[in-house]
Amino acid sequence: MLIVALVVCAFLARKSKRAIANDVVMLLVALLPPMIGNSIIIGANDWLAANIGCYIYFIGLDFSVLALLRFTADYCDIAYVGTKWRVIVTSLVALDVLQLLLNPVTGHAFLTRLTMVDGSVYYQLVPLVGQYVHRVVAYGIFFVSVFIFAFKTFSVSRIYMEKYLVIFLSMVFVGLWETFYIFSGTPIDRSMIGFGVFGLLVFYFALYYKPMRLLDSMLARIVSSMNAAVFFFDTSGKCIYGNDAARSMVGLGRDEYIPEDVAKSISRAIGGWGGSYKEEWHVVRHVVNADEDHYLDVLVQQIDDERNRYLGAALSVRDITEEERKLQREQFLANHDSLTGLFNQRCLFDRARMLIDEHPDTQYEVVGLDIKDFKIINDIFNKEFGDHVLCVMADAIRSNAVAGTVYGRLSGDKFGFVAPKGMFTAEQLSPLLDPQLYGEAIANYPIVVHVGVFEVADRELPVSVMFDRAFMAVKSIKHDYSRRIAKYDETMRDDLIWNQTISSQLEKAIRERQIRPYLQPMVDATGNIEGAEVLVRWVHPDEGFLSPARFIPVFENNGMVAQLDEYMWRCACEILRDWADRGIDLFLSVNISPKDFYFIDVFGTIKGLVQEYGIDPAKLRLEITETVMMTDLENRLRIIENLRAEGFLVEMDDFGSGYSSLNMLKDIPVDVLKIDMMFLYKTKDQSKAQTILQTIINLSGQLGIPSVTEGVETAEQLDMLVNMGCRMFQGYYFAKPMPVAEFEERFRAA
Repeated sequence: MLIVALVVCAFLARKSKRAIANDVVMLLVALLPPMIGNSIIIGANDWLAANIGCYIYFIGLDFSVLALLRFTADYCDIAYVGTKWRVIVTSLVALDVLQLLLNPVTGHAFLTRLTMVDGSVYYQLVPLVGQYVHRVVAYGIFFVSVFIFAFKTFSVSRIYMEKYLVIFLSMVFVGLWETFYIFSGTPIDRSMIGFGVFGLLVFYFALYYKPMRLLDSMLARIVSSMNAAVFFFDTSGKCIYGNDAARSMVGLGRDEYIPEDVAKSISRAIGGWGGSYKEEWHVVRHVVNADEDHYLDVLVQQIDDERNRYLGAALSVRDITEEERKLQREQFLANHDSLTGLFNQRCLFDRARMLIDEHPDTQYEVVGLDIKDFKIINDIFNKEFGDHVLCVMADAIRSNAVAGTVYGRLSGDKFGFVAPKGMFTAEQLSPLLDPQLYGEAIANYPIVVHVGVFEVADRELPVSVMFDRAFMAVKSIKHDYSRRIAKYDETMRDDLIWNQTISSQLEKAIRERQIRPYLQPMVDATGNIEGAEVLVRWVHPDEGFLSPARFIPVFENNGMVAQLDEYMWRCACEILRDWADRGIDLFLSVNISPKDFYFIDVFGTIKGLVQEYGIDPAKLRLEITETVMMTDLENRLRIIENLRAEGFLVEMDDFGSGYSSLNMLKDIPVDVLKIDMMFLYKTKDQSKAQTILQTIINLSGQLGIPSVTEGVETAEQLDMLVNMGCRMFQGYYFAKPMPVAEFEERFRAA
């Protein structure tokens, strides 16, 4: 039965994940041969079987003590494997096994003698010199293991003693059992029963036994030193233990007795009990007292035995004030803008969605607010003042908000809120638009706030789309100084879709030559063509002939005009190359947009195109407007001077239509003035307008700068301009912009 039990235990030990499991398996397996040999000796009826049993017994015992020493070293954390001591011990065991195997030849180790015990045959061992040597080796190793366990048991802390003591006592038991059989003279040796029992004890204590005294002591020390207050209650709800923190919580000293009915004191300390001892519950309490408020994590746990019988309860109270405040700070920062304290974009969208969904019978408006040219405010004043402006705007929104409104900062200088329809009229929004809101320091640069309003008709729209539409309304009045508030309508959405659609088709349109150069002649007073302005036209495969007004402003806004202009410059160079090959001596004027300077190398691109097509730079005139020079003046002057140095002629377009043309004329080196006739149509005082026009023409003559008057539509206008001294003209009176082939036919006809 012991042999079968050891086999089963060895099989179970192999499945254990504990580090000592392999040593336990080796020990259990090593105990099997001596136990089998001992069983053979006891049951043998002839001399040969008895002697075979003895050899199995004695040699197996050598391997058993060798496995025991390895288990002892690993269990007691003593270096053994890989040391010289293992080599010495293994060598001694090997020599002992060898001398036992020589016994049939030398007869020096032992004999067996036939005897009768209770009427049965038994072969009793007669030890000789070799047997005593075997006992010294085997039991010497065994007692080394006993000594190691004894030393470990009595040298470690008392709370760890139990771990080693149980195995030490088992070994002492086995040693006494074996000694009894050696010295008692008992005829039948059943000593291996003790080794079998020892193997079972090692299996249990090494792999499954929990040192309860150690665990109890460690747990008691841990609980006692915890910052959390811990109480234990028995089945009747009486307090049987409280650690130092628990005593302090209910106002008791470290050594004071905790009364059994301490529950009332606990309830006062945690702001109410809220449960029973016989059920588990967990709550976070916000306790406010005269000094300060605290957050307490209160947990009641039921304690059951292995049969699920109720033993009592444990109450732990942990102060989580710092954790809770840190969590609140993190949640605030996650949901709020760090500068203004308003909801950030994500949180505003979430709260707006909740507001709209929770009040299905309320009509809502989404309002977007945008501070005009906020980057310029930062540049003129400083970032600190810009932050001040944002905070003032946030405070104004906060102070004017009413119940049922959610608001926040969307990004940069953009704010927004959602409110019931009609809650914010133009009058109610006026406090947010008052420039004086920001102080007298900006009297010379008033801050302008534009407001876009989107009325929520489709409640299923994403909130982000609702705000996008509110800011579409803002965009529609961004350059209108007379309006501050605009409401969204579907034409704005249609415009946006058109802008996105037409922008996505530009590359294909250029590649397929849907976009084409049209030429408007520049003529002298007799109608002779001297050149032409290159104008862009788009023959769309679906939309037909597109007016430039439908796509050029789109490309001006998104910067794609640079791609369009570069394509038109190339078209102009192709035409000039073709004309040069056919002997047509005319010039072409191309437009340069202010945006071109941001997206391409204007000088390098134009110079490269002229060199690529091998044309005279003077034949490609470059038209600029005063807006080109409104920013980065020094750099752009250098570019223009470099172009003129390469032989290009620079024309100032729309002269007279801007606000600073004379100032620009003073600083910008230009070769031709293109005078805009349109200002004649925008006044009721025609005589004054004609005087100004005459002055501009005289001025160009005095500066030695030829002029071209554009916008000529009638014979009367032509006669007037000729009398004023103008010599070159452009306008519908002579011709509208036309395809290149039609222009060439007209030129040949002239």
